[in-house]
Amino acid sequence: MPRQILWFRRDLRLGDHPALGAAATEGDVLPVFILDRTLLGTAGDVRTAALADALAHLRRATDGALVVRTGDPARILPQLAKEVDATAVHVSSETFPYGRRRDARVQEALEAKDVAWVETGSPYAVTPGRVRNGSGDRYKVFTPFSKAWLEHGWRAPADDPEGLRWCRLVETDEVPEAPAIDADIPTISEEAALERWHAFLDDDLDDYDDGRDRPGDDTTSRMSAHLKWGTIHPRTMLADLERRARGRTGKRMQSLLRYRTELAWREFYADVLWHAPKSDWHDLTDALDGMAYDEPGDAFDAWREGRTGFPMVDAGMRQLLAEGWMHNRVRMLTASFLVKDLHVWWPHGARHFLDHLVDGDVASNNHGWQWTAGTGTDAAPYFRVFNPVLQGQRFDPEGEYVRRWIPELRHVGGGAVHEPWKVDDGYRDGYPERILDHKEERAEALDRLAATKR
Repeated sequence: MPRQILWFRRDLRLGDHPALGAAATEGDVLPVFILDRTLLGTAGDVRTAALADALAHLRRATDGALVVRTGDPARILPQLAKEVDATAVHVSSETFPYGRRRDARVQEALEAKDVAWVETGSPYAVTPGRVRNGSGDRYKVFTPFSKAWLEHGWRAPADDPEGLRWCRLVETDEVPEAPAIDADIPTISEEAALERWHAFLDDDLDDYDDGRDRPGDDTTSRMSAHLKWGTIHPRTMLADLERRARGRTGKRMQSLLRYRTELAWREFYADVLWHAPKSDWHDLTDALDGMAYDEPGDAFDAWREGRTGFPMVDAGMRQLLAEGWMHNRVRMLTASFLVKDLHVWWPHGARHFLDHLVDGDVASNNHGWQWTAGTGTDAAPYFRVFNPVLQGQRFDPEGEYVRRWIPELRHVGGGAVHEPWKVDDGYRDGYPERILDHKEERAEALDRLAATKR
């Protein structure tokens, strides 16, 4: 049978992998991962370390057959196809702007050598671009998109291919060593993804609707990193949720549906980026054309390092540096603080997040930032400015989250930790004083908004 190349990208697993199944039915499979210097140059050390971990596990999963190369895929893949006499390169379709441009070049280079390009499946339950409204246009708002997404539905998880045979005819580079990082990131592998997912289903799903907004409880699924690297497919997760839904009622059912909605948000943002590729680093809408922003300076550095003097903000920024992850509620708060208290344009914050997030995903990260900044879909109105103190008091009422990440405030008990300036010895262990007056900066933000309407 003719040999096939399977080019891994954002699908670093063997289970529920349609492209692997398509390749295996046609012949022996050469599994390949290409270290693309363009992507590596913007990945940051945390994501580079996660990738190295994922590739090491994937090589073991393929019994050592995974071939690693470094360079331009448009040059490497035709060369590999010639070396093993492969008739096709199989992939999960790419949907992000750079990946789409790259794949067009690769496909052209392969077809020039009479090598077929075969796309099967994508990193999403429903491939971006397929959910359309009655006029055939894209959805611009999440709620109608999510309803149409549910009505569209998705395939069942793909079966494991029968008679899979790995091709071992070429030498491989070593899996890259992970750079030294300070963040304590999770293991990135298919086995770790399934273990974490099943633990969440058993232990924390039932309380998800209430618990998802409490960062101190640490009961969210933390599956975002595995979805980012494709060590699990969302279709696998949706199938498990469907099975768990049987017989559920009340709060338990509401929590399950809420979690499914969070998966839909990921699919929505990928769909937005598919239709509006320039929204990766530019405002999606013109709602804030003419807005005056400040250049990043010392206050921006204080924000990045978690020393703004606002405990909930600082706790989130320190969690980001320590774990390569941040609770979603706190992501919204820290983003609001940067854009509306410091008046810095959202791409500066989005880039900092991508530099440190193990789950750094351009579609979800950058459109999440735009949601808070007021320039994206379903955007929180710009005049809705998160109060960092009230957010802490509401979602971390006993202060567990703040004390976990800010040791200088561990001597302050209960909810008082959110206002150390009101505690006699609140600053005794060196916690910094506030770098700004939130009330004044909120007023400034609204003045700047008003100026865009004149």
